[in-house]
Amino acid sequence: MKEVVLDTETTGLEIKDGHRIVEIGCIELENQIPTSNKFHCYLNPERKVSEKAFEIHGYTDEFLSTQKKFIDIYEEFLNFIKDKKLIIHNADFDLTYLNNELSLIGKAKINKQNVIDTLQLARNKYPGSQISLDALCKRFHIDNSKRVKHTALIDCELLSKVYINLIDQKEPTLDFKSSEKEKLNIDMNHLLYSKKIIYPTKEEIKKHKEYIKLKFSKNFFN
Repeated sequence: MKEVVLDTETTGLEIKDGHRIVEIGCIELENQIPTSNKFHCYLNPERKVSEKAFEIHGYTDEFLSTQKKFIDIYEEFLNFIKDKKLIIHNADFDLTYLNNELSLIGKAKINKQNVIDTLQLARNKYPGSQISLDALCKRFHIDNSKRVKHTALIDCELLSKVYINLIDQKEPTLDFKSSEKEKLNIDMNHLLYSKKIIYPTKEEIKKHKEYIKLKFSKNFFN
């Protein structure tokens, strides 16, 4: 089963004020394990970034003005997420912006039925608790020290770990799909494994007893 963890950054908080997407990040999961497939792009929103949004992600108007527009990347983006469940934290926000971008170029909107909202999962699982991405990272002991600014790919990496914990699946320790050149960080204190138990046959037990008797004394089993 393939899923895509998705996050966006924008020029502001309200579509009605004309705000647009400035970054899209996606990480593919297969059976809850991240694969090497990622989609990432910065976008030229064709408008200025609000002061509040700049404080969150730090992308300047000058930097964004040199990036591609949504119409230039939409086909690659749609192909990446095609036929996959989308995992999004606060899905209404991201979907509203993505569907706005699609509408502006005359394309069909993303179906909400293909989306899992981790904000809603957390709200149902921990009613009354803080359920921001940072709060959930703290709850599940996930290191979010890289999240100095909100960037789409870092947020996707953190959300993939949060999602696994929210659905009560142990986070995979080893990713065997990763390149062999990548260093594996293994926490030996928490690495779970099992060994197959092989029981001796009756003949082996008999021979063992005979050996012990011969080796030590005739009265060993008395």
